[in-house]
Amino acid sequence: MADAPAGAPRGVVRKRTTGGGSSNSSRPVSRAGGGSSNMLKMYTDDAPGLKVDPVVVVVLSLAFIGSVFILHIYGKFTRN
Repeated sequence: MADAPAGAPRGVVRKRTTGGGSSNSSRPVSRAGGGSSNMLKMYTDDAPGLKVDPVVVVVLSLAFIGSVFILHIYGKFTRN
């Protein structure tokens, strides 16, 4: 590979440098598009979708874990 530096292991490709100013290359590039307004809209009251209280989510998840636990014990006792 003629693209890699002399001391680099095989399979490593060196980073391509752009021929402009170096101040622009240190900033991260956002690929999401639309800025942070879309992300913030998910956490407002205007966002569409199902709104569930966090306490309900915790209770339902604990009930699910409990049912799996009970079914596991039930399966151990009913096995031949």
